[in-house]
Amino acid sequence: MSTQHGNSDTKPPSGSGSRLYDLLCAEQPYWNRPSDADSTPWNFRELWKSSGAKERLEKLLKESGNSVCADCGTPDPKWVSLTLGVFICIKCSGVHRSLGVHISKVLSVKLDEWTDEQVDVLVNLGGNNVANNKYEALIPENLKKPTPDSSNEERADFIRRKYEIMQFFDGNKHDPHSHQRTSSSSSQGSLSNLFSQDKRQYEKQPTRHRIGQKFRNSWGRRDSDNHKSVRKSNSLAGMVEFIGMIKVNVVKGTNLAVRDMVTSDPYVMLTLGQQSVKTRVIKNNLNPVWNESLMLSIPDSIPPLKVIVYDKDTFSHDDFMGEAEIDIQPLVAAAKAHERSEIQESMQLGKWVASKDNTLEKDGIITVTDGKVKQDISLRLQKVERGVLEIELECVPLTQ
Repeated sequence: MSTQHGNSDTKPPSGSGSRLYDLLCAEQPYWNRPSDADSTPWNFRELWKSSGAKERLEKLLKESGNSVCADCGTPDPKWVSLTLGVFICIKCSGVHRSLGVHISKVLSVKLDEWTDEQVDVLVNLGGNNVANNKYEALIPENLKKPTPDSSNEERADFIRRKYEIMQFFDGNKHDPHSHQRTSSSSSQGSLSNLFSQDKRQYEKQPTRHRIGQKFRNSWGRRDSDNHKSVRKSNSLAGMVEFIGMIKVNVVKGTNLAVRDMVTSDPYVMLTLGQQSVKTRVIKNNLNPVWNESLMLSIPDSIPPLKVIVYDKDTFSHDDFMGEAEIDIQPLVAAAKAHERSEIQESMQLGKWVASKDNTLEKDGIITVTDGKVKQDISLRLQKVERGVLEIELECVPLTQ
């Protein structure tokens, strides 16, 4: 897919803008500036609901054992496995996401909106020390845990053996996943209650920053086959290096194709490398408004972002409603350049020019607004009779 920057048909802006254009060609990325995620504008009701939970979460991070990654020991972890009750670093979080949300549902301490019930789940599970006492009870003496400098392949191998196959779990103790299947009447609630509530709310309102992926799981294998199965099942998602996050806001669809007599029940699937996430289903609507934000890790190779629209069917396979691809490399390059610059004002960095050779309905402008690098894109869906999809992209740098 061909891409062009804004300076292909217009003159680069003078002054501070021209300096930023020069930075777009920089070879060495800098992703270590403190994140602006905390300054994301929320409405007052959302802020009131989440501020107390965030404060409790920050206190949990300061407790013994939680100040380092549960799997590799990296200081100051910024990610959480809600199902396992552990605080983890960004590199290990990529492996956790590849396990699937049925094993490890990953949330960001900074980027996600937390509820008191979610924090209650972490309190009940006990944190890193309690989890490691269970999941690492039978680690052989000759096996070393990953360190902050370990490769992604070493992390993936250890984490899958630890949580997916439970090779190091003490069989005399209770099933570590039993909390996912047991309901509780306590005031703090259980994971099963929490997830069932999420499912009921799924159709009612957008879910923000959901990160997940479906992968096959292996259970009940003999210990003699465990190590081989881990090597065999290691996905690319668990072994690639990540250079940042991309927040994809699926805004709306217009004039989508009919798949159910006179209407459709559309949802959007996003795929980046080996990661896939999807929006909620909107029933009986050819002009759906999702306004739903999803997040994906950006691999070092920076593959295209694939977008597919489906019609949800209850008793048969979901029907195809069109697809498109987005080249996110110009957006990532602009974000890296902005991280290196001292420029604070809003400005246009470039654009992906619409043409007959790509799927753009109009030019995709890349801008810096309030310190955030964003791109608005309007896509003509391909391999289908009609349909346009509007998407907003934001490149989020890693903070560790």
